[in-house]
Amino acid sequence: MTLSELVDEFIIYISTIKGFSENTIIGYRNDLKKFQEYLTPTIDIEKITKENIHLCIGQLSSEHKSIASENRFISSVRSLFSYARSFSYLAHNPALDIKTIKRAKQTPKFLTQEEMNTLCKEPQVNELLWEKRDRAIFTMLYSSGCRISEMCSLKLSDFMDNYHSAIVTGKGNKQRKVFFEEESRKALALYLEDRKKVLLANGIQTPTENLFINQKGHALSVGGMRYIISRYSGTEGTKKHVNPHAFRHTFATTLISNGADVRYVQEMLGHSSISTTQRYTHVTTERLIDIYNKAHPHSR
Repeated sequence: MTLSELVDEFIIYISTIKGFSENTIIGYRNDLKKFQEYLTPTIDIEKITKENIHLCIGQLSSEHKSIASENRFISSVRSLFSYARSFSYLAHNPALDIKTIKRAKQTPKFLTQEEMNTLCKEPQVNELLWEKRDRAIFTMLYSSGCRISEMCSLKLSDFMDNYHSAIVTGKGNKQRKVFFEEESRKALALYLEDRKKVLLANGIQTPTENLFINQKGHALSVGGMRYIISRYSGTEGTKKHVNPHAFRHTFATTLISNGADVRYVQEMLGHSSISTTQRYTHVTTERLIDIYNKAHPHSR
């Protein structure tokens, strides 16, 4: 079996049998495409050695890829050969002892309450694209802690309790319940009225079930939502570029800083491991000072 044949079969396997998300599949496909470029698509998989894989990783380093990119590449290659070994395409696994690169743990980047409020109001203050839709996106991301891929996939039929909550599908097709506070529900109601007008203006008789659409009436893509966030947080907007995950980080940090049990936050974020959620147990310096001033008998 050639490397190209193995990769094609593996991608079908994770897409159908394993049911991985579209973003995860794209990541695997890109990494394994690069792996084939470093070697050759027609090489027999039995001829691939541990040294070959190390040379590919070295090639990534020479291209100045980030440690995160290198580790994702290593993980993709290991998964590929683990699949080949489990189906007896190989007598041994050349990637078995390939280790990922250790890196310092990073504290999730989050916004202060003032910064988040400013960003959520930015579509009203500075209408760059579609005010009502964009404000709904921002407030709902912050209210729910959803990933943007989950928000893009959210359908009208996923909502319950008069838009107080919804069922989202996260990584590994795991479903969980998320919640929306009053401000985000008000923003959503205004957007839904505008959504009807846009669909009517575009003559769309059978609209998409996806909640968020573009101005042509089609489902908004992850790339489209990233673009919206970058416009409002860029030089035309708040002038403080925000990564889409900052909404999720700020959601978690806000809950934990206000006393929420980390296990409940884990459930709301859809983390499979409590250790992932515990990254958010940090608090800001201002919060620490406030606690100290209130609790210490000699504090001013």
